[in-house]
Amino acid sequence: MARIKQLSKNLINQIAAGEVIERPSSVVKELTENSIDAGAKKISIEITNECRNIRIADNGCGIHPDDILLAFTKHATSKIQNDEDLYNIHTLGFRGEALASIISISKLTCTTRTADFETGTKVKCENSEVSQTETGCAVGTIMEIKDLFYNIPARLKFLKSSSTEFSYIQDLVQSLALAHPEVSFELKRDGKQILKTDGLGDLKRTIKDLFNGEVAQNLKEVLKTDKLSGMRISGFVSTPDFTRSSKKNYFMFINGRAVKCPIFQKSIDTAYKNLIASGKFPFIVLNLEIPATDVDVNVHPTKKEVRYKNTNMVFNFVCTAIQGGLANYTEKATQPQNVSSKNTNFENSPVISFNQAKLERNEDIYFDKQNDDMYISNKMAEEISRDLGFNRTPEITQSKLISPPPQTIAEPEENIIGQYKNTYILIEREEGLEIVDQHIAEERYIYEKLRSEKNIVSQLLFVSDVLTVTAEETEILKENIDKFEKFGYEIEFLKNNELIFRKLPQLIAKANPKEILSDILENIEGNIDGLEEKILITTSCKASVKAGQKLSLWQMQEIIKRWRTTEMPYTCPHGRPISKILPHKQIASFFQRQA
Repeated sequence: MARIKQLSKNLINQIAAGEVIERPSSVVKELTENSIDAGAKKISIEITNECRNIRIADNGCGIHPDDILLAFTKHATSKIQNDEDLYNIHTLGFRGEALASIISISKLTCTTRTADFETGTKVKCENSEVSQTETGCAVGTIMEIKDLFYNIPARLKFLKSSSTEFSYIQDLVQSLALAHPEVSFELKRDGKQILKTDGLGDLKRTIKDLFNGEVAQNLKEVLKTDKLSGMRISGFVSTPDFTRSSKKNYFMFINGRAVKCPIFQKSIDTAYKNLIASGKFPFIVLNLEIPATDVDVNVHPTKKEVRYKNTNMVFNFVCTAIQGGLANYTEKATQPQNVSSKNTNFENSPVISFNQAKLERNEDIYFDKQNDDMYISNKMAEEISRDLGFNRTPEITQSKLISPPPQTIAEPEENIIGQYKNTYILIEREEGLEIVDQHIAEERYIYEKLRSEKNIVSQLLFVSDVLTVTAEETEILKENIDKFEKFGYEIEFLKNNELIFRKLPQLIAKANPKEILSDILENIEGNIDGLEEKILITTSCKASVKAGQKLSLWQMQEIIKRWRTTEMPYTCPHGRPISKILPHKQIASFFQRQA
């Protein structure tokens, strides 16, 4: 065996570079993240020579001339100072490995200047050797990498085609632009502009710039804050009827850092469960802000893996935030309104604003719209005092709290044209022609109604067919009899493999019990996970109007009116889309008319 020798500095860096720099996109990632950490608001990325030449220019703070040589040494960084900082990371980079790794496998030139100096610094690096000279340049940093992997032919050999390698770079820049809409990104390949964002901080506009208008039109905003845990999530998710065939469009960020997080991904899948069809996936752009001390990003050199201090809390927070966004709920700043109270003594008090929906439902508040007055109970007054930090309860004369009947505005009738094939309801709308599947529209309404009801009304059956089941099915039914009862079913076993229905949910009392049980058991297929959900879905399906059933205008109006009230009006519980709008412009264009 050969004698032990100390490896050279360059060889050590080349070995370490294998963990940090896998391909050209890795170089772009490390340098672009450095630009973001430097406060850059404009970043330009140019790719040439089959992705082996990379130029990244930014208008960030630049590198101090006294620090420039140190910046290219291993484990030198401005982003952490001590052990404690490692568990309180607020930057994208922090390891101090990237620059040392890059200069060991490429020829690099760095031109940089800070605002404190009239001239800049140019540094040339090759084979881990660094030289420094003074030069004129703008504030910011330009990194030019040439002949990437020139001295590692094995790595060069295993690179994929230049088109494939560039696609990795494009995906990366796309992700960074979504995570930082406040930064303007430009990506060029061989002089041709591939993508550009304006950096105005409007995420939806950035999505439109990077993808297309159709994507932007099918998004729901997600915004939720939990002050107790310090978590906040923001971004956009697609409606369940706008899907993709893979999870490629899951853009998940933790504190502005792109991550591959199974917890985050599972929370998305759970939120969309029973909203989209199997094999389809939503479009997601979400940034979870979480206290740096509650998340560990120091798991892997690529920093894509994370660990949480409280995994369950993160999962539930993300899942409920997405569900809220799909149901059209996001946090919005409440506009102050002039609120008065009879015989009140709020001295130097701030204006109090209330959610109007709460006013109409809460028994402690009565809002007199005619006189623009508000009557508040003593209980509510005490709550207001605590919220506003009063030392005493404002003097309020409690009104007689008999809530007046809600003053609802009659909703206009849908402009229904009729039925197509006795299956689809055609509706004339301002933006175009809407086509609604009558069966799955009603199925969505019934599904949500049953799910929200505590006591589902059942109907007693005087006569019921005797149903035969297998031994395995018998065991499943007996062990989960309470779940069936919860949704209005009462099952009685005559023998081990024979049963009858004593009761059925009133909504499906006319349905064939044998078909219902067959559908439920077919959905189980040996897997009882989510049995309640499967019972609920089957019940909703059987209770809904069928495709091919002729409806009166009144019946169509009722189906559409009830469907419009659902939280998730996009798809049925099986994930099939409910409606489709043919834009008026599209129809007019076909007939060569102006819209």
